[in-house]
Amino acid sequence: MKNVIKKIAKDNRELFVAVIGVLSLVSCAELDPDNLKFTPVAGSFESTDQLEAAVNGTYAALNDASRKTTYYVTGWGGDDITTHRELNKADFREFDQRNVLPNNARLTTHWTDSYDIIRNANSVILRSEGLIGLFDDEQVLRVQGEAHFLRAIAYHQLLRMHNSVPLVTDLNPDPKTLTLPERVDVLEFIEADLKFAIENLPNINTGPDGDLTLPGAPRPNKGSAMSLLSRLYMDWAGYPTEDTSKYAEAATLSKEVIDNKTDFGFELFPNLSDLWLLANRFNTESVFTVVFGVQDDLGGQDNFLENQKYGAVGANGRIQGWDETYAEIRFYEDFPEGPRKEATYRTELPWERLFADTQQNPMFRKIAGPKAERLPDGSIFQELPLDVEKKFKSARNDFFMRYAEVLLIHAEASARSGNATAEAWESLNEVRRRAYPAGTPDATSADGDLAELAFTERKWEFAGEYLRWNDLVRMKRVREALENRDPQVSQFNGELLKESNAIINPDSSLEVSIENYFHPIPTNISANLPNIN
Repeated sequence: MKNVIKKIAKDNRELFVAVIGVLSLVSCAELDPDNLKFTPVAGSFESTDQLEAAVNGTYAALNDASRKTTYYVTGWGGDDITTHRELNKADFREFDQRNVLPNNARLTTHWTDSYDIIRNANSVILRSEGLIGLFDDEQVLRVQGEAHFLRAIAYHQLLRMHNSVPLVTDLNPDPKTLTLPERVDVLEFIEADLKFAIENLPNINTGPDGDLTLPGAPRPNKGSAMSLLSRLYMDWAGYPTEDTSKYAEAATLSKEVIDNKTDFGFELFPNLSDLWLLANRFNTESVFTVVFGVQDDLGGQDNFLENQKYGAVGANGRIQGWDETYAEIRFYEDFPEGPRKEATYRTELPWERLFADTQQNPMFRKIAGPKAERLPDGSIFQELPLDVEKKFKSARNDFFMRYAEVLLIHAEASARSGNATAEAWESLNEVRRRAYPAGTPDATSADGDLAELAFTERKWEFAGEYLRWNDLVRMKRVREALENRDPQVSQFNGELLKESNAIINPDSSLEVSIENYFHPIPTNISANLPNIN
């Protein structure tokens, strides 16, 4: 049966993908019956095995999208991340230099991957509508909640890339009927998906077998959906929609997560430096985890997946890295000293003089991992060398959202809605206490502009996690941040280093505008959708 499901899922996928203009396909795991062989209406799943296989296919689509940094490519727009100034990084440089063209391959892949997740989720949602009363109702509602949650992620990712995108809710949309709705319509659609997930997901989601008991397991729970909805509200309150009433909703929702964190299994990980260790790939801080290197938990994987997001992509080319994801020098220089900086970067490396013939930029410990390889000259680059043949394979997970973000959303949203309570200050200080040495006054302060302090705390807490650009957009601070990238103290051969990829046409590319802050729909997509231009 599994092979049959895979075959007919592939057929159905090709129909959908052709409609939205995608030119290449990405394989995914067991999906659902083809509408050419089964009537595409509610109740077409014939067993709970098919139901679970279908939602597993949706997880697999998200996993496949997240394996490469393309799914977070907007992150290069921020002031914390840069890429190589040459090599084959032209698509990343366009985001880094704020000059994204409609034919950017990463732009197209991001669109393709997002709608692949949406197509899978739509299939689960549409074909499970008639199953209440036929199968186990709790199981059906859980699966439906997961599908709505995953679809919400995909649409939110798209909306952080583009000002608006077509809302596709069926399996075989007519490209001539697809239009660009108002941005608020897409926001409301995502909100509805997450509210459905909140209503139908359990507090702790153990999946179909009841054995995924590790904290941060790959299936979202009620608290996961509440947390992502609070993130959505922060974007909604900011540019370009600027519905500031959403700050109060973000504050209320995040506070509810905090008050019930034990029920959801959430808690800050005690030592930030250990958060990205492979031994801690499942942990209480991860509100939702995209899992890599799993066996049989999701998608029926029987071998470690190649996780190309972590590991080699964040390492220098001279140590067989991909030179893809570097840290901005000025951001690194400005970063407050302390445990959080040590957890964020490979601070033990003399990166300014590491290699005379390659790019001098700090490396993210979060991305390259706590360990790398020995240098070519034999000097110690880490405690133990890695097996070179396995360097592209990693079981390091992607923490799509961390509990630290829930705390900082609560602090910032409370203040921006005019309700800077003692609890909101404590949310900020809980993150601070982990970030700074014991006894630091900044870790216990309740003075100042809470909203701005929380916003700045996000800058340091999530450096290198592909979130900074979204914060700059919602607060309309792109120019302020990106005009402040020149290194001030970092030197090589006695000369100040320069920023790796200067902004192209800063006067026209940094001003607040939809065109500058959001990206065009890919050319090869828009060519097949006549009513979205």
